[in-house]
Amino acid sequence: MRVLLVEDDPNTAKSIEMMLTHANLNVYSTDMGEEGIDLAKLYDYDLILLDLNLPDINGYEVLRHLRLARISTPILILSGSDDTESKIRGFGFGADDFLTKPFHREELIARIHAIIRRSKGHSQSIIETGRISVNLDAKTVDVDGAPVHLTGKEYQMLELLSLRKGTTLTKEMFLNHLYGGMDEPELKIIDVFICKLRKKLAQATGDDSYIQTVWGRGYVLKDPSPMGQVPRFAASA
Repeated sequence: MRVLLVEDDPNTAKSIEMMLTHANLNVYSTDMGEEGIDLAKLYDYDLILLDLNLPDINGYEVLRHLRLARISTPILILSGSDDTESKIRGFGFGADDFLTKPFHREELIARIHAIIRRSKGHSQSIIETGRISVNLDAKTVDVDGAPVHLTGKEYQMLELLSLRKGTTLTKEMFLNHLYGGMDEPELKIIDVFICKLRKKLAQATGDDSYIQTVWGRGYVLKDPSPMGQVPRFAASA
């Protein structure tokens, strides 16, 4: 999962980056509100962490600009203010949650996971596809209770496929999810990751049809139980 952090205090930003990295979240940060707006428009993030007191424009303006631009990425406000008026104003501009500084790492991570799950239409932390279970909080995969050992990139691929199950995802969308537009390898690396992931899932389930190729488009994760469903196509990031 990919998180954009908009925070101008270097110590706070570094601390949050360490928290997110420890939780196996990919974090990209900026200390300017205007740059945060540009990044949110350019790249597909799962969540935006937004400080209110920024050096160029305040967080409320960032919120307003993003929602006016129809950027629907969930936004969690991080603020030293705990007054009701600040919270009401934040929610009024389109924030999804509000967390007061200082906060515990466990609470921040729990809120992030909950917001992302809800934004993808999942109320629980475990997504089941046939016999495959993906635990979004623990970052683990199992088949019938037995663990499936995946590399970090393989897990991220399956995580994205699971969050958008039934939706065809392009190779560009996978690259964006894995690398965030920075130092991206060639598109063919996605085929390599998919091949390895398919092999591990097939070995664990005895079924190689979970991840299907949509020729000329990309890949889709299909639940084997409902038959005859036509996959939806995701909008490009």
